[in-house]
Amino acid sequence: MKGLEFIFLAVGSVLGAYLRYKITESPLIFNTIPVNVLIVNILGAFILGAFVILSQHWHLDGRYSLFAAVGFCGSLTTMSAFALDSSNILENNHYVAFTINIFANVGLSILALIGGKSLMSAIINN
Repeated sequence: MKGLEFIFLAVGSVLGAYLRYKITESPLIFNTIPVNVLIVNILGAFILGAFVILSQHWHLDGRYSLFAAVGFCGSLTTMSAFALDSSNILENNHYVAFTINIFANVGLSILALIGGKSLMSAIINN
């Protein structure tokens, strides 16, 4: 990795981590489901979907992928917090909430990624 690539990765990572921190610093709980982690995972997936289309359309250099996809979205989204939250819900025997949390994080993140790609494709093709 070259110096400039490292800077792109580092700046994206810091920005993504900061945004995740700001979104998750005040826990939002709906029933027993932690909504903050759901929000960052959906938001990150949407941004990544939009970025993929922009990157292809504008033929962006790989450094921008280091910034946006790996750095920013990688630091913004959080599989480990999702896994910990799911484990905690399960340990408290909240089986319905556990199932909802898993389907919401995975399903809505996939839908958000598709939505980001679709929105950006629609904007570009107009």
